[in-house]
Amino acid sequence: MDLAALPVLSLADDAATFAPQIDASLRTFGFALVQDHGIDPALVAEAWALSAVFFALPEAEKRGYVLAGSGGARGYTPFGIEIAKGAAVHDLKEFWHVGREEPGAETMMANIWPDRPAGFRETFAALYDALDRAGAALLARIAPGLGLAENWFDPVIAGGNSILRLLHYPPLAADAPAGAIRAGAHEDINLITLLLGAEEAGLELLGKDGQWLPVDPPAGALVVNIGDMLQRLTNHVLPSTTHRVRNPDGPRAGFSRYALPFFLHPRSDFVIETLPQCISPANPDRYPTPITADAYLQQRLREICLKS
Repeated sequence: MDLAALPVLSLADDAATFAPQIDASLRTFGFALVQDHGIDPALVAEAWALSAVFFALPEAEKRGYVLAGSGGARGYTPFGIEIAKGAAVHDLKEFWHVGREEPGAETMMANIWPDRPAGFRETFAALYDALDRAGAALLARIAPGLGLAENWFDPVIAGGNSILRLLHYPPLAADAPAGAIRAGAHEDINLITLLLGAEEAGLELLGKDGQWLPVDPPAGALVVNIGDMLQRLTNHVLPSTTHRVRNPDGPRAGFSRYALPFFLHPRSDFVIETLPQCISPANPDRYPTPITADAYLQQRLREICLKS
């Protein structure tokens, strides 16, 4: 596989074609680019528009949707709060979190919704469901490469604590802290992330050669990447690759960047225990002590300063 660029795959291909392709891309990069995923372009366009309108609201109004003590699980998280694990400065972003409309466990909070813009709840609840379905379809194609049945992940993610994040990276300010970037180098927490890409460039993954590789999906395609939970489950057979959103250069520094990542999580009580087929003399078990998905999530939220 060419290590200079990610291949673009089609979820419309038959399983016998797509499954080995996404397995190879994820093992090589921890990332894949997937088009023909079935999410309505009109729904995505409406989501982009409403996201921009919401983040343009007055700061005081947005802060009215901060849920103290929630770790940012639902509602609004202001600019300058989240920090990449191990980083010295906060990311240059603000965001809004949407969860499952009918929470499946006590560990999951109910959604809150802003009074405006109109149509916000309907649009993002629909987009959440569409990304949830797409994520399940992708996991069904990832499973065979791990020696699992196509439906193995279905009960793992049913009622899972997945999150849709509306992300806004404002224009770069002259007084930004030294060394701060839009999203510091990090790995995601969850099983897989499905990202509806932004018009503004900046997403990069860290290659095995130590070089940063731009991630440039075709218009409308999903960027799919492995999170730490799936890396742990597979004993690093599928790697959770470090990635970042770098700051733009020149005139583009004056433009906002928007993104819509969907963090697909297991149900809260799922026990993350290394798959036996991912353990070998050459790859001994890195995680002999199992952990529930919720316990792992809470641990990571503390590390990125969303919980104390």
